[in-house]
Amino acid sequence: MKVSEALQARKSTRAFLDKPVSRETIEQILDAARWAPSGTNTQPWQVAVFMGEKKRELQDKIESAYRSGVKGGMDYSYYPDEWKDPFLARRRVCGLQLYSALKIGKEDKERRAEQWVANYRSFDAPVMLLFFIDKIMDTGSYLDYGMFLQSVMLAAVEQGLATCPQAALGEYPDIVREFLGYDKDQIVVCGMALGYEDTTAAINSYRTEREAVNNFTQFYID
Repeated sequence: MKVSEALQARKSTRAFLDKPVSRETIEQILDAARWAPSGTNTQPWQVAVFMGEKKRELQDKIESAYRSGVKGGMDYSYYPDEWKDPFLARRRVCGLQLYSALKIGKEDKERRAEQWVANYRSFDAPVMLLFFIDKIMDTGSYLDYGMFLQSVMLAAVEQGLATCPQAALGEYPDIVREFLGYDKDQIVVCGMALGYEDTTAAINSYRTEREAVNNFTQFYID
């Protein structure tokens, strides 16, 4: 598969088959992704892989906290405090596509809430990945991390697997750290669902659009 083909094949998948992914396959994905670049080769990424009962235990703790009214909060600011276009418009269209695919109306708050809760189960994928960074690292290392995450997702495509990067899995970092015995110096960057796509699921039937190159690029040529 060409890199350009893998880039287009990758998408955020939110329904997975009940089919296990082997540890060997996950290790192959991470072995490929570890070659991602990072400033002065700091390699700021740390990964925790959850499957089986351990995954169920952690996701149940997070889901229980959410359902009991515990307000989540990430270790860092992911989104802006105030939205403006074109970012706000793109965000709204993204949400509309998702709920339209599921035929969930704007007034159906219960089904919308249940769909959100699915985030905390990694959409029932067989594998949940959680990503950590040391607290001392700064903005540049988060840029490095993005390249690593993309590398993980492209390597998964090569293995015939689907992914969904999830900021939502970073919303209860204290629960995650307590579960793993990590200290406060380990920042939860995000999570990722990994597994085999359920191609019959309605929620996997749409693709978000991307801006044309000319809409975000200026050429300055003599």
